[in-house]
This record gives sequence, structure tokens and C-alpha cells, in this order.
Amino acid sequence: MRWVAESDRPPGLSLGFALPGQARRPVLLLVLLALANTPALGAQWGGELRFCIRSEPRSFHPALADSDAAETIRYLTGGVLVRVNRGNQQLEPELATSWKIENGGRSIVFQLRPGVFFSDGTPFSAEDVVYTMNVLLDPALHSATGDTFQAGGGAIQTMQRGKYQVAVVFPEPVAGAARLFDQVAILSHNSPLKERAALGAFRIAEHKPGSFILLARNPNYWKTDGARRLPYLDTVRLEVQQNRELELLRFRRGEVDLISSLGPDQFQQLAAESGSAVKDAGPTLESEMLWFNLNPSAPIEAYRKSWFGSRNFRLAVSHAIRRDDLCRVVYHGHAQPGIGPFSPANRFWFNRSLNPPSFDLEQARSLLAADGFRLAGQAGAQALHDRDGHLVEFSLITNAGNPAREHIAAMLQQDLAAIGIRLNIVTLDFPSLIERIGKSSQYESCLLGQVNVDLDPNGQLNVWLSSSATHQWNPNQAKPATPWEAEIDRLMRLQSSLLDENRRKPLFDRVQQIAWDEAPMLYLLNRNALVAAARRLRNVEPSVLRPNILWNAERLWISAK
Repeated sequence: MRWVAESDRPPGLSLGFALPGQARRPVLLLVLLALANTPALGAQWGGELRFCIRSEPRSFHPALADSDAAETIRYLTGGVLVRVNRGNQQLEPELATSWKIENGGRSIVFQLRPGVFFSDGTPFSAEDVVYTMNVLLDPALHSATGDTFQAGGGAIQTMQRGKYQVAVVFPEPVAGAARLFDQVAILSHNSPLKERAALGAFRIAEHKPGSFILLARNPNYWKTDGARRLPYLDTVRLEVQQNRELELLRFRRGEVDLISSLGPDQFQQLAAESGSAVKDAGPTLESEMLWFNLNPSAPIEAYRKSWFGSRNFRLAVSHAIRRDDLCRVVYHGHAQPGIGPFSPANRFWFNRSLNPPSFDLEQARSLLAADGFRLAGQAGAQALHDRDGHLVEFSLITNAGNPAREHIAAMLQQDLAAIGIRLNIVTLDFPSLIERIGKSSQYESCLLGQVNVDLDPNGQLNVWLSSSATHQWNPNQAKPATPWEAEIDRLMRLQSSLLDENRRKPLFDRVQQIAWDEAPMLYLLNRNALVAAARRLRNVEPSVLRPNILWNAERLWISAK
């Protein structure tokens, strides 16, 4: 799981599938919606696909992808051993032609595809997979992707078994091990280009900081259409554009070809205009969420830390929020009230005993009173104070340039005012926001979007494990700060070691219940997938899973008509 600047769409990828020999679990049925006219009998080669990204990637290193922009580039340029088809949610071979589970689920062995070359002509072999895993699992790298492999306490070993066979050995059984590799872009051990050597459909050709990133077709890409190597497109231009209104204007002018994450207002506008290809592809696994900074080393006053650390305070805030209004007013009905780490769209793993937290001002006030909070001031203008007389006022950071999220923040401000809390909204550019929540911890509360990169709970290990760098409310804990975090650690590690989903399900149900009870993160809503694509862009099959339009980028093509 990761944090995302866009508020309207995913991974994000959330996947449900079975390893070879296992029964396939019930999965979210994917809605395939063609946005363009029926394609011509033959695809057209060449042309440039253009779209906008919200922010500059902090790094082009695939193992360090930590934003939507970075993950998009990784998806387009990175070659993976296996890939989940976003159209049918089936696990498919890519750089690995086959794989098998050994040693009671403790090992996975990949048979690699021979005759494959990186974009610069360097041969691909098992040596590259071993090198990639060693880099990914280096604790000094702090890779969110690497964290998803770290369920157990022991070391993971990657061993070469010949030029085209490699085994990954875990310290204990790992459920759904193969799916972890959908996010692992293989690096070259021998190329002078290092991580810039690509095995995906495209390679990075040019980068003008703050302006654009140009991807060019990989001349050595292993997939073909007949005798000709894919992709159909010559180039993909990703233009850095934080302002969503300018992005919409450019889409209307035909200067960009797609918007993979439409805001709800934009969707309504485009839907009312003739000639605009827009679709609501259905409910996603992504959510808008709020959390408080519980990091003990954060530069926050001690009395505010005590508020945020109180379960009663967090639940009181949750009960003061009108989630139904957020869905109706901000998203025009294209969203559902949030409940927990997974939405009901995840049919197997969602804990169906849970419901959205109720809007209940009396309950909120009762919880606050139990902690010694009281209202003071004249009727109609009363403000909440803590037991020591401090005014209850704190800031909420969120990313600028996202009207839907800014609208949510404004409505939260109004909701909390009803229980006497003063909420100050601070909008930041996305890189600055990530720096605050990921490094300096200079914030009090945060409103951001969550992208689930897997239907399986193991995809959220990097959030729920207290030792993780993306355990957002209090990251990198040497040991769990609270008993309930210790219990979540235990449950997440235990479920990840079991191969039987029916044994894992009650364990993750308990994790969801603890998250609901303790409210370290307040889940506000789950949004629908709202997308747009130009009519000249063909082979578009939008998915509710990220990357929702670009998942089949090697087969997208531009019509000259």
C-alpha cells in the first residue's frame, strides 16, 4: 500500500488470484469498459501518448517508487517476473515462463524466459534477479516494495540455479508468494545504465526537471505482435502538471490523451459535454483517510501528542464526521463511506461485520468528556479545551491542486467545529507533503489517499507492521508502541505465514476490527474509478485497479483518423 496525491481513483493494484495448484479465491469482478470506438482491424504503429503526472518523482530507481508518478514510470519501464492482468485479474507469466512453490510454501522457483535483453542490449539472466532481490531487501534502502517481503523475522535468500532459474527462499511459509513479484522491476547487474536499463515496454529517454519525462519504446522489448516488437507507440510523454484544472483544459484541447484520475467535478463536467469519453468504472479499493501524528519524536507540543494518542479523542473526531455528506457533496454519489483498510469491493478479505462509523455528535462529546475535555465560551461560539485549559486546535496538511481533497478538508473543518475543535488547513505541494510525513514528521494530522496495491492483506504489511517506514502514524518503531500495535504485528505475521486462506481470513478480520476500534487512521470514503480517454486512443480497457488505463500500455495505439 502507498499514499497517493490523486483523490479520485486508484493501486493501485489490488489483486486476488491463486498460486498454481491452489483454488482461486473469490475476487473483485473487473469491469472492462471500452472508452473508444471499436478499433480498426489492424493497430497503427507510432505516435506519442501524452498525459499529466501530479508531481516529479523523487527517484527513478524502481525499488524506491513511493508516489503515483514513480509507480507509473516503474510500470511502463520495468520488466517483472509475473504480472497480474488488470483486465481479468489472472496472474500471468512475464519474464518468468513458469514458477512453482516448494518446501511447504517457503520457496518459490522461477523458470526464466531465455533470449531477453535489457533496453541497452545487456542480456537478462538469473543473475539479475538475484541482484534485484538483494538490492530490494537491503534495509538501508528503505524500500516500500521490499517491506512487503519482510513478514517474517529471518533473512530472505535468493539463489541462482543456473542461467535461467532462480529460487527465492523465505524463512517461513509465505501465502501468495508469487503475487509479490508483480511490483518488482528487475534491475540489471551488469548494465552501465544501472537501474535505467529497462526490460519493460519503454525506457527513459529524456527528463526535464519540473517539466516532463519522455519515455521511448524499448527496442529490445520481448513481446511482439507477429514478427514486430511491441509497443505500438513510439513515445510516452509524462508532463508534470499539478493543477488539475489546467490538465482538464489540455484534455479538452486534445493536448493530452487521458486522465486516469478524474475529480468528481471534472467527471460531471466532461460527462455533460459531447465528444468526451468518460467512464465511472465502478467502486475501487482506494480510500480517502485522515490520521494523526503519533510519532513520539515529532516536533509537536506534548499536550497535543496526548490528544492524538487518546483512542477516545480519535474516535470522537471520527463520530463527528458526516461521511455520507462527503460522498454526496464532494463526489456527487461516486463514492461510498469508508470503513477500514479494505472496502466491501474486496469480497473475500473485507470484514463484513464492520460498518462505517456513525455520525453521532452526542457520542463524540461523551468520549471527549471522558478524557476531561470541556467546552468554554459563549453559546454559539464555544471552543473545546483540554483538562489543562489548552484550546483544542490543530492543523491538517493535505496536497494542493486537488479540489476534491480540499473540499473534503473544508467539510471536515465544519464538522469538527460542531464539537468545538478548530481545524486549520494547510495545503502543500506533494513532494513537500511526502517529506513531512515520511522524513521530518513536521505535521499534526494529514488527509491523503490510500492506494491498495493488492487484494491480499500481505500487500498492506508495509503499513501495518510497526517497524515499517510506511506505518504512517508512527513509523520505524524499534518495538510496538502500544499493545494493540503489537497484536496487529503478531496477526499480520501469522496470517502471512499460512497458506490456507480460510485460516488467514479470521486473523485479518481481527486486524480490521482492531483498526476500527483503535482508529489510528480514520477511513472517510472509498471513491469510484473515474477516467477519461481521447477518442483517438485505442485498445483502452479501463480497470478499477492501477494503472487503470495504462495497464496494457504496450498495446495502446493512436488512431490517425
